[in-house]
Amino acid sequence: MLGLPDSIAVCLFDLDGVLTKTAKVHAAAWKEMFDGYLKERAARTGDEFVPFDAVADYDEYVDGKPRYEGVQSFLGSRGIELPRGEPSDPPDAETVDGLGNRKNEIVLRLIRVNGVEPYDGSVRYVQAARDKGLRRAVVSSSTNARDVLVAAGIEDLFEVRIDGVVAEREHLRGKPAPDTFVAGARAFSAAPIQAAVFEDALAGVAAGRAGGFGFVVGVDRVGQADALREHGADLVVTDLGELLAKA
Repeated sequence: MLGLPDSIAVCLFDLDGVLTKTAKVHAAAWKEMFDGYLKERAARTGDEFVPFDAVADYDEYVDGKPRYEGVQSFLGSRGIELPRGEPSDPPDAETVDGLGNRKNEIVLRLIRVNGVEPYDGSVRYVQAARDKGLRRAVVSSSTNARDVLVAAGIEDLFEVRIDGVVAEREHLRGKPAPDTFVAGARAFSAAPIQAAVFEDALAGVAAGRAGGFGFVVGVDRVGQADALREHGADLVVTDLGELLAKA
């Protein structure tokens, strides 16, 4: 049904890059934040300024991960150690959480200015899943998931939202750990084997595989089909609309 095994009863959709065209917004926000910080740091230390790569660094270190973990992951790749700080740190604080909050301010500004556009193929697929009686949840590391869904006009297509707010409240580990997807399935009293995961991030696909989910669909928006398969995708498509042809 809809390109999925017959045993699937629940669909768990990542948000940015799968449902909405916000992955590029996040990549741009990460780049603006990290480049600004790295330039400031280079000016103080005399080290060479090496900019954040909005494709390679984004995919490898931050895509799909909770915001503060993404900050720590990228800084670690550059050999930079900062205090963790607190979630309440101001955006100008030189801490992991401060930089994460600076990135969040940037992404909210970009969304406010440019709006949010959903992928038409994804909207049609989720509508078809609803019409077939499949249960539907959004599973995102973002704390802004509800705002993005509302801005995109698709909030009403989903019964459950497991986002960064829920993950923090329930102490769920971020992707590539499977915790948030498991929580999504559990919300429908379903086992992971009964659920399909839809992800564009390598960390998200790895989470789907690690959790023993019944089917993992990799959505290739940036030409990383092979990497998505290597991380555990059962099937890779460039748009969810392709799965409608398999229905």
